[in-house]
Amino acid sequence: MFIINHYYKLKIKLVGIFMKPTAYFCMEFAIHQPLKTYAGGLGFLAGSHFRAAKRLNQPLVGVSILWSYGYYDQLRDREGNMKVEYIRKYYDFLEDINLKVPVTINNNTVWVKAYKLEEDIFGTCPIYFLTTDIPENDDFSRTITHRLYDANNILHIAQQIVLGVGGYKVIKECENVKLYHMNEPHPLPLVFKLIEDYGLEYTKNHVVFTTHTPLPEGNETQDINLLKSMGFFGNVDIKLAEKLGGNPFNYTVCALRTCKRANAVSKKHKEICDKMWSWVKDKCEIIAITNAQDRHYWQDPIIREAAKKYDIDMLRERKMELKEILFEEVADQTGKIFKKDRLTVVWARRFVAYKRPYILLYDEMRLLELLKKKKIQVIWAGKPHPNDHNMIATFNWIVSKTRDMKGATILTGYELKLSKLLKQGSDIWLNTPKLNHEASGTSGMTASMNASIHMSTLDGWHVEWAKMYPDDSFTIGDGVRDDDPYVANCIYNLLEEVADMYDTEKWWMKACNCVNHIVEYFDAERLAKEYAEKLYK
Repeated sequence: MFIINHYYKLKIKLVGIFMKPTAYFCMEFAIHQPLKTYAGGLGFLAGSHFRAAKRLNQPLVGVSILWSYGYYDQLRDREGNMKVEYIRKYYDFLEDINLKVPVTINNNTVWVKAYKLEEDIFGTCPIYFLTTDIPENDDFSRTITHRLYDANNILHIAQQIVLGVGGYKVIKECENVKLYHMNEPHPLPLVFKLIEDYGLEYTKNHVVFTTHTPLPEGNETQDINLLKSMGFFGNVDIKLAEKLGGNPFNYTVCALRTCKRANAVSKKHKEICDKMWSWVKDKCEIIAITNAQDRHYWQDPIIREAAKKYDIDMLRERKMELKEILFEEVADQTGKIFKKDRLTVVWARRFVAYKRPYILLYDEMRLLELLKKKKIQVIWAGKPHPNDHNMIATFNWIVSKTRDMKGATILTGYELKLSKLLKQGSDIWLNTPKLNHEASGTSGMTASMNASIHMSTLDGWHVEWAKMYPDDSFTIGDGVRDDDPYVANCIYNLLEEVADMYDTEKWWMKACNCVNHIVEYFDAERLAKEYAEKLYK
């Protein structure tokens, strides 16, 4: 055992020593509840990566944007429906490093100020946060870094220039990196700044890229002349830009042609990417590095200990305590009293159409029967994009449907704190994406770490999880049929079976196996080591 532990520790040190110093550019980071610089899964992944990389002593540094108003605050109006509010954020734990760099946007000079999140604040690798919301800039320039994923296309492009070019200049001033990592193609202006400074061949050897989107229409395209006029390409000739990204200009295609290596975020996603981008000439290699999450942040330590010992009494007792904590939040928000001895099903994640938040209500009578006869409880949560009016309407439709439905409710304020409460206090984590739409997903990983068993369609990371340990989760459907009536019926049938199993010795043994097995592969330290060994090499 001593030799094994010694070898493991040595391998961790070697991963850090031989990894190239890397700057990781990402529009969002979910680090801790007080720092509201994220919208969803992309930020959750970045946060877990940076916590794990810190423990592994990896030479990784982050670059992101300090959003003055965050993504948005999800509140309720006077009738209890969801409403969008923008509340300015203030942080006293970010270090002002007294650095401002100029970037050119639409032929105007915009000043970008940098703040630094030091490693010891939340136990992560350092991250530089950029803002244009300073007195040196005009009103338009100040609004560039107001809101994450602003729906205004001009501001959206300006944000990308700030992240890519402003971030590059800050890193040049503050760090000595050998590699640049674009997590999604948002910071693509970085590539053109490198081409401008060092040439295309140098760029191809010093940039790597992670793609998260399995659908062609989900990959951003823009009018190439608009990008040129905005300063997206810097001083690089538009003919070269068109050769790299086409016209309309496709961000992902350009990234694949200008990077050393790219990665998909699950094995199934890699298969989809290989087919989706097979027509792209001169693209880089695409490898698979399946997403993971940080157990040290997400997992309840008593759950971990109980499962490790297969002490089902201890696991059950702790799970009931965690359910009580969650149900206090439910009661506070909705005035509903949930019972801890009932199977609690949670659907919680970013509210978008392909994830099918409505599916449990597809046959309302079947759901009511489950709530009454099988004594299950259901909680929804999640944030739609503030300008996705269809999904906001769907959220409020669920509000209205569940208002008088005993044992069912929907919560607002889906951020890190509430996400952890839901994962630790639920029994079933329901995941219902349309097939071939989910690149990976990660919320079910952290739920599984807390004895909330994953119930999912056969997509994203669940394909690998179900293959590794088929008895540690529940799979919805056959992975072929995907119409809503079929998927909804499969869910209702599964829940009937699961409700009968719940709170038996068989259930708690399954939960123990789930908790123990999930961290073998889906913990962020594996992910951080794979990035170091496969992408950053």
